[in-house]
Amino acid sequence: MKILITGGAGFIGSHLADRLIEDGHEVSAIDDLSTGSIKNVKQHQNNSRFKLVVDTILNETLMDEMVSKCDQIYHLAAAVGVKLIMNRPVETLETNVKGTEMVLTIANKYKKKVLIASTSEVYGKIMNGNNPPPLKEDTDRLMGSTTKRRWAYACSKAFDEFLALAYYEEKKLPVIIARLFNTVGPRQTGQYGMVLPNFVQKALIGKPIIIYGDGCQSRSFTHISDVVEALTKLMGEPNAVGQVINVGNEEEITIKELALMVKKMTASSSEIEKITYDRAYGPGFEDMQRRSPDINKLRNLIGYEPCNDLHSIVQSVIDYYL
Repeated sequence: MKILITGGAGFIGSHLADRLIEDGHEVSAIDDLSTGSIKNVKQHQNNSRFKLVVDTILNETLMDEMVSKCDQIYHLAAAVGVKLIMNRPVETLETNVKGTEMVLTIANKYKKKVLIASTSEVYGKIMNGNNPPPLKEDTDRLMGSTTKRRWAYACSKAFDEFLALAYYEEKKLPVIIARLFNTVGPRQTGQYGMVLPNFVQKALIGKPIIIYGDGCQSRSFTHISDVVEALTKLMGEPNAVGQVINVGNEEEITIKELALMVKKMTASSSEIEKITYDRAYGPGFEDMQRRSPDINKLRNLIGYEPCNDLHSIVQSVIDYYL
């Protein structure tokens, strides 16, 4: 098939392109390179089945042409990363809201199947105290105040989900929404606040590994290869259409434990330092104490089980930066 990937030169998009090309498809990617990179897709520069267009998804004429020629769309283009959200909120909101609206409008014009990459951030603050159960797709969400810039990204992606589901229900556009939980692996940059590459890069050069807050907040990390496997199978699963589906790994670790793990696996001399959220991001920054997915829906739809445990995930990032 002919497949369009928005954000196709990004971390996830480039790995998805690798897989789709390997499976025999033709891939067209569009990326404005704000967080993506040409080097992520340099392996395809002489491949006739891959084309990268460097432009914004807000270019309506260009998007109309690209969508009209494709069979399926993976919409991954988004402003991501806590640091980017805090530093460039206008870009975050415009890219995530206007960009998704553009993709859905044109996809509906040609009735092309769309997979929207969403995020576990849409769950917002954790409810039920500091030890809530794993998050299900229909778990109630709790957002912080609009005066807290931290929640702009979460709200923009939640709006994307509402809009995609509206297109499915009202206009019968085949849409799938994948909520991704902390996808990590080779090619991911720490530039925009991604924790694992940040820890690994600091450890390898002996600089302090910085933990925000007390380090007791826990997360679940999923290797990029497991995510790509899930996304491609969901796109081919008829029962996934019109659904919101968590994509992640149930194995949890606290950020403090992750820092110690990276330090040990790299045999690093780095010190582990803690700084307050206020110092890192400004007054009033809010974070989630625990965020772990319930992936039973994904299991039932496509028989998914992650193949990579946390040790192998961390090792793959270390190997990439060595």
